[in-house]
Amino acid sequence: MGWQWVMAGILAAAAVFPLAGQNTGQTEKLQQAADKAMAGRSGALVAIDVRTGTILAAHDMNLAAHGLARPGSTVKPFVLRALFESGRVDAEQKLVCRRVLRIGGVKMDCTHPPTVVNMNAEDALAYSCNSYFAEMATRLTADELQAALRKAGLDAPSGLAKEESVGNIEKAETREALQLEALGDRGIEVTALELLGAYRKLALQKRSGNLTKDEAVFAGLEESVTYGMAHAANVGGTKVAGKTGTAASRASIGTHGFFVGYAPAEKPEIAIVVYLPQGRGMDAAAVAQSVLAEFAESERK
Repeated sequence: MGWQWVMAGILAAAAVFPLAGQNTGQTEKLQQAADKAMAGRSGALVAIDVRTGTILAAHDMNLAAHGLARPGSTVKPFVLRALFESGRVDAEQKLVCRRVLRIGGVKMDCTHPPTVVNMNAEDALAYSCNSYFAEMATRLTADELQAALRKAGLDAPSGLAKEESVGNIEKAETREALQLEALGDRGIEVTALELLGAYRKLALQKRSGNLTKDEAVFAGLEESVTYGMAHAANVGGTKVAGKTGTAASRASIGTHGFFVGYAPAEKPEIAIVVYLPQGRGMDAAAVAQSVLAEFAESERK
């Protein structure tokens, strides 16, 4: 885990020491957009500069740094990457979604449009198909799944705050436990900052152009916002990439929601996470849209 701590140190330094000449006017407007979007809501929002890790806007950093919650479908890009790396899934291989899904007594039915039936990897990520990921995840071992989620940084400090809680990634003991962990609904808890750090790594990889076997991952994240389950984060004139996550809360009978993403999708400049302790992923995406829209507007000026 040495590289994770090195990355955490770089992120922390960038967050504390912004680059000279940083556009303070833009930062102020992003903060205003964040405050307005979160007004009257319980939750956390953090936006950062992808290149430097500098925090551009934040709401309730304490919750972002310490609130542990199941990440839901936000883990799917990392599961898909592990599947590609293993060579056991072809990106164009299609699977028929039957929508109704029960895993070990847990209801995990798909919520994407019923007209979407046959899906390859790209489509499955865009539409967040639980059936696809529950089936494909069984091609990974418990060790491989745990390693993939750890490689993403989901149980390591992001470096975006001085003190952070650390996520927990269990080693699945059964097929059902592995499937639920791959869907982010059991066996894993993370902080919003850990999710943001993981997606920042995706954004940096996109900027580098070194996508290797992961083209379908990045395409799926873009399509998720363009027309898929994260469409509430869509910004006219700017392509956004991201993922929603909705999971059952351990603290209440309801659900909590995440959105994590970056923009512009072609060459990311900003990454954002929104965590709503009560709500759904699409609600979090709608909150993020306000900040992303402000960023896009400021970049056009």
